[in-house]
Amino acid sequence: MDTSSAIMAFAALAQPTRFDAFRLLVTHEPDGLPAGEIARLVEVPHNTMSTHLAQLQRAGLVTTERQSRSIVYRANLNGLRHVISFMLKDCCAGHPDLCAPLIADLTPCCQPREKSHA
Repeated sequence: MDTSSAIMAFAALAQPTRFDAFRLLVTHEPDGLPAGEIARLVEVPHNTMSTHLAQLQRAGLVTTERQSRSIVYRANLNGLRHVISFMLKDCCAGHPDLCAPLIADLTPCCQPREKSHA
């Protein structure tokens, strides 16, 4: 990851509709959602959502897959990981003790969820 790629990713997330769409896609991993459903849930017109999703895709934060007549969008969690890793490595500049509290704060939220056996 380089600086311009990181800036592109953060710029894509700096817009409220794109931020909401990306957060929604993260909650629907690994299945993803069709563009129309994302537009409905985020409450924006379909053509507007298509523009936002294209920007997230160019930034490497979402991927697409054609399923029949629909295009399903998924959060690119690997892309997000690269952006966050880039920031932590770049900002910590060889001083991991500076980043330790940040990493500790992230750890509980990012553990795999256990499946309930109801």
